[in-house]
Amino acid sequence: MRRRLLGRLGLRSRLIAAFLLVAAISAATTATLTYREARSAILQQVQDTAVAQFRDQIQAQHLTLPMSAKSLEHVCIQLAVRGRPRPWIVFGEYGKITASSSDRPTSGVVTAALRDRTRASAHGSFQRVVKGGVPWLTVGMPVMFGEGENQQRTGIVLYAVMKLDTEEANIDAMVTAARDGALPALAVALVPALLAARSVLRPVRDLRRAASSMGKGALDTRIEVKGSDELADLAWTFNESAVALERSVEELRKAEARARRFASDVSHELRTPLAGMLAVTEVLDEDADRLDPDTAAAVRLISAETGKLATLVEDLMEISRFDAKAAELNADEVDVAETIRKTLQRRRWEDQVTTELPDGIRAMLDPRRFDIVIANLVGNALQHGSQPVTLRLYADRADAGPAGGRLAVEVADGGPGVDPAVLPHIFDRFFKADAARTRSAGSGLGLAIALENARLHGGTVRAANGPAGGALFTVELPVGETR
Repeated sequence: MRRRLLGRLGLRSRLIAAFLLVAAISAATTATLTYREARSAILQQVQDTAVAQFRDQIQAQHLTLPMSAKSLEHVCIQLAVRGRPRPWIVFGEYGKITASSSDRPTSGVVTAALRDRTRASAHGSFQRVVKGGVPWLTVGMPVMFGEGENQQRTGIVLYAVMKLDTEEANIDAMVTAARDGALPALAVALVPALLAARSVLRPVRDLRRAASSMGKGALDTRIEVKGSDELADLAWTFNESAVALERSVEELRKAEARARRFASDVSHELRTPLAGMLAVTEVLDEDADRLDPDTAAAVRLISAETGKLATLVEDLMEISRFDAKAAELNADEVDVAETIRKTLQRRRWEDQVTTELPDGIRAMLDPRRFDIVIANLVGNALQHGSQPVTLRLYADRADAGPAGGRLAVEVADGGPGVDPAVLPHIFDRFFKADAARTRSAGSGLGLAIALENARLHGGTVRAANGPAGGALFTVELPVGETR
């Protein structure tokens, strides 16, 4: 629970809270220590004054022994009148005789422990007692006669009882003042807390903005280094990492550009000799039936492999044009259903594909590139899926805006479908889900080329598994403004 709460609080809030917590603990500790010392000093002063005054007043009394209850009461009244720092209530004991300066002969505040200590000591004793919520100072003093070591007890013991409510009120006022001063102190402490949080969080915000900029591709982003603390070290490390990353990315871009240029150059260089090889293999294919079986098989193998190589070269050249941003879209208004029928007819797939092609759907498309998209998806379904292969065309004009809505083409097969782990990579170049078919007729670029052509139209291609099984590829393209 505590971790979730801290996770919802930002770093700024936690810094301010920590600063205020330290300030509150410091203020509370200081107030507590001050309270203890002040309380002790106040009570000690009152206590010392009262004990000294009571002793002096007793020594100033002229007592005659033996004493009667009347004379003991008179002594108590005299002492009570002269009490300092404020009037006392005095109780006296002489054997079985008790008297006081009040209307009660004995005190409920004087404890048995104080009586025992007073009778055992020649100098008296004192005790602070709280009774009924009221604090009292009680002082017990035996009356002695004689001087120095020759002092002897008279048997008279006097007790002075004084309320400490005034001192306690002063102490309570101190506590109230400390409490009332704590909130303004915390409010004042909030200002340096905000300043400290700002100084700490500014480099963090700069780092966040810089990281965000780098994530968007601005690899030349740097942070201004200020000071020499840990945050400055962090900014310095970020800048060094950014320099290294920029250098690495630049090297990768150059390497990628060289690789693309190499593939493009090789494709162009292979195209001319392949054209001659294809012409020769066509002639050989025509004469293969007149050759002996072994030679005919070799001729047909050469012809098939030459065809695969030609397809690979054409695909590489097509990908090279996309990489070089040289691919152009020559859009024209076409009947989409008729364009798809021609694609299937040219490849003699009409009998292998079940179609749902409603008439009347027209769109602004590049016929050649749209043909490549459909051919690659249907060819993939026929080669790697199972019958039946279904092609369905539909247009969504319910939300058509200025662009005229969107059209979709679905190509589904009856095969086992695509492994979910393969789906994220199915449009990657040269990716083949089954390592055992590395010698298949495909170049591994067909789906990547289909996706690039769809993107050139402003659309996309998605791959999934159909509800009833089998792979399902969906092409979505904008219809565009048609006449």
